[in-house]
Amino acid sequence: MKDNRAYYDDFAGWYENERHHGYHAFLDTMQLEIAAPLAAGRDALEVGCGTGLILRGLAREARHAIGVDISGGMLKQARARGLNVVQGSATELPFADASFDAVVSFKVLAHVEDIRAALSEVGRVLRPGGFAALEFYNRHALRYLIKRLKPAHRISEQTTDEEVYTRYDSLKDVRGYLPPSLKLHGVRGVRVLTPFAAAHKLKLISRPLTAAERLARDLPPTARLGGFLIVILERVCCEVDA
Repeated sequence: MKDNRAYYDDFAGWYENERHHGYHAFLDTMQLEIAAPLAAGRDALEVGCGTGLILRGLAREARHAIGVDISGGMLKQARARGLNVVQGSATELPFADASFDAVVSFKVLAHVEDIRAALSEVGRVLRPGGFAALEFYNRHALRYLIKRLKPAHRISEQTTDEEVYTRYDSLKDVRGYLPPSLKLHGVRGVRVLTPFAAAHKLKLISRPLTAAERLARDLPPTARLGGFLIVILERVCCEVDA
C-alpha cells in the first residue's frame, strides 16, 4: 500500500500553483456547482478537502460545513482560510453516525485503495434522506487514455503523480462498491469534451468550451463519458439492494 499521507504532505507545497485559473479552476467550478445545492442550508462534509478550495464555497452555502483530509500539510492551508477542518482518513471518518445531510468528495476516492470501506463510511455519517456527490475517475473516458500515454506529472521537487495509488472505474464498478445504505440517484460527468487541459488557458476557446461542458455534464448520455464521473447517492432509510 502506498503512503498517501506522505504523498499529499509533499504535494501541499505545490498544490495551488495552477489551481486558480485555467483547467483546474474550471474543474473546481464544475464540481462546486454540483455540490453546493446539496449543501445549501444543511450540515455538510467534504471528504478529502485538501487546502479548502471547494470547502470554502460549500461553507458559504451550508448551515455548517466541515472538511476532513489525511494530510496535515494540506489542512494547514485550509485552516489559514478560516475553514473548519479535521485530520482523518476516508476509511475511518472521525464523526458520529448520521452527522451530515450532505457529503461530497472530489479528486480523492480514486486514490483510496479500500473504496468499499470509504463508501460504507459515507453511508454511516449521512442522515437518512441525505445525499452524497462522490467523484471517481472514469475508465471509459478520453482522459483515461491520455493519462496512460502521457509522462508522469511532477507534484513536487521529489515526487511525481505516479507515486500515489490511482484507480479508474466504470459506472458498473462504482455500483458494485456501494453499500446497501446508499442508492444511486444520478450521474454527472466533468471533462466530457475537453481534449487536453491546456485548452482552458486559451480565452477564445475556454468560455464556449466551459459552456458546452456544463451542458454535457448534466445530460445522462454524455455525463457518463466524463473523465470525472460524479455519482449522486441517496442515504436510504432502510438497507436495500443498491
